[in-house]
Amino acid sequence: MSTTTKTPSRGLSSLFSDGFDIRAVLLRGRAFFALIVIIIVFSALSPNYFTVNNLLQMSAHVAIFAVLGLGMLMVILNGGIDLSVGSTVGLSGIVAGALMQGVEIPALGLKLFPSVWVVVLLALATGAFVGFINGVLISRFKVAPFVATLGMLYVVRGVALLITGGLTYPALQGQEALGNTGFNMLGFNRILGVPTGVVIMVVLAILASVLLNRTVFGRWIYASGGNERAAELSGIPVNRVKIRVYVLSGIAAAVAGVIIASELTSANPTAGETFELTAIAAVVIGGASLMGGRGTVRGTLLGAFVIGFLSDGLVIIGVSEYWQMIFKGAVIVLAVLLNAVQYKGRKTPAANASPLPTSSPRDTPATAEIATEKIIG
Repeated sequence: MSTTTKTPSRGLSSLFSDGFDIRAVLLRGRAFFALIVIIIVFSALSPNYFTVNNLLQMSAHVAIFAVLGLGMLMVILNGGIDLSVGSTVGLSGIVAGALMQGVEIPALGLKLFPSVWVVVLLALATGAFVGFINGVLISRFKVAPFVATLGMLYVVRGVALLITGGLTYPALQGQEALGNTGFNMLGFNRILGVPTGVVIMVVLAILASVLLNRTVFGRWIYASGGNERAAELSGIPVNRVKIRVYVLSGIAAAVAGVIIASELTSANPTAGETFELTAIAAVVIGGASLMGGRGTVRGTLLGAFVIGFLSDGLVIIGVSEYWQMIFKGAVIVLAVLLNAVQYKGRKTPAANASPLPTSSPRDTPATAEIATEKIIG
């Protein structure tokens, strides 16, 4: 004969007594709550803020920061930083603009006009190449990420200025007779009423989420960012992971550069200045740790919307550009302080770092066990 013990019902008071902390909830969901507050405040200050057309327009602006933030998230999760993304935005746009203007071959007396998709692919390849150089400098030559990407910031921007002589490539709509029309549609077109940039942002966010949460490579990113030495001992190819995350960051920056050039139907070598700071801010506001190993795609998107909706709201109510800089700077500082409070005294969760798939048959069970113990704590 068995006896069953009846569990008493748990009410709201027991929930609080068992350790529910409203401050912790607010801290973890700070980006979401900040976005709600921003929408409520600016909707009260301006009747034009909370309208369908304005929300779509603001979302199109946010898409640029979100795409950059997704690439930056990969790097920060891996324990690095990429200060070259703003310059990569400018260079990729210039490459696209130069190709849209036509490629001259003096030896043959020809001028080729590649199709739009070829232009886009070559622009993305430019971003990937910049990211590859960053990754090699950091992983192979052991240059500090801050120093390596800061140097590339100047190099890449200088290359963009040299290509154009400091000028802008205008009128990138293309011509039907040349078969290169459609570039401007990437920025101006809408799919089911939604701006193309927003659609691209959503697609990339889904891909990034699957990559981080459903693939071995995603677990490698978290593990090597949380404890690089332990990840290396467990067989994770740490150097290859670093190179790949910087390549992904470069591609994301190139996507943003192409979208901007398409929206403006012109390519400016100075496009993307200070965008690297905005991308970092989006990731940090979204709750990622600058020490690596912590962060989510959802948080980064929320961080980008906080920055974008705040910036556009300040413009709509007529706040001076100088005050806008102060407000945005204060938000970033506050986000960093809140991150420090949230992660104070905490270790990287083992769930993000284990199980640790090995890529080398030389790893022994003892080595993997030691590495896992180090990651756990």
